[in-house]
Amino acid sequence: MEALAVGLLGVVILAAWLVPKWRLRRAISRPLPPEHVAILARNVMQYSGMDDLQRQQLARMVQHFLHQKKFVGCAGLELTDEMRVTIAGQACLLLLGRVGSHEKPVSYPTLEMVLVYPGAFLAPRKQIDASGVVTEERQDLLGESWGDGRVILSWDHVRRGDTADAPGHNVVLHEFAHQLDSESGNTNGAPYLGSSERYRSWSEVLSRDYANLRHDAMWGKQGVLDHYGATNPAEFFAVATESFFEQPHQLAARHPALYDEFLKYYRIDPRQWQSAPPAPVEEPPQYGVVYGQWR
Repeated sequence: MEALAVGLLGVVILAAWLVPKWRLRRAISRPLPPEHVAILARNVMQYSGMDDLQRQQLARMVQHFLHQKKFVGCAGLELTDEMRVTIAGQACLLLLGRVGSHEKPVSYPTLEMVLVYPGAFLAPRKQIDASGVVTEERQDLLGESWGDGRVILSWDHVRRGDTADAPGHNVVLHEFAHQLDSESGNTNGAPYLGSSERYRSWSEVLSRDYANLRHDAMWGKQGVLDHYGATNPAEFFAVATESFFEQPHQLAARHPALYDEFLKYYRIDPRQWQSAPPAPVEEPPQYGVVYGQWR
């Protein structure tokens, strides 16, 4: 009798291990519904420039993401397929070059839940000044990435982020770049790279461009990288990721070494999905008051 009980327990444990894997394989093997494909084509700007193999791979990764991650509507938001597929598609874009077409999709293994607010949301914050005085306040946020398996997003800004009206700004790419950053054990702008040589090159290039962005932000000089990236190295990595996928030609032209580091990390070149923008027209210099030279 005892042997039978042990055997039944073994069967239960084996089933608990095998059934989720079987369900995942079944979910991935199914083609993405046509209405979901239409959402990707509509809301993932890069989709139209992909080849058939990349589109198929993205579809499999979206299936994997939707199967494994829980979506929660907050502040009364009723979630729709449009929201889920849009967020999944943009999040999986960061992983597209990191898995081959025949490999098992990998989608943020530590992430469990995506919380979606209708718009910007308030988050409690504690500020400590130089004298040690703690001030509690609430801050408007468009998104947050947590190390406990959560990403929080504003749907209003997800919807607006992948349009021509907001070039280089995409809250999904930004927050999921933080998720990748944390894979190294720390969210510090240096994701897992695999070798000490890669870290040396990464550190040299990103430290230099981060310092340059801080200088530009101080003097109000705007370039392809948003000044929010000057906040700290983690935000620099997230902001640069947005530009890499949203404005690849401009980033490659103005920050070639940085673009090369991201090519090696993301293992894909987003320039193949977009036509190069026309060269800016250089206007002749405008002279105001001209002072004579002191002689």
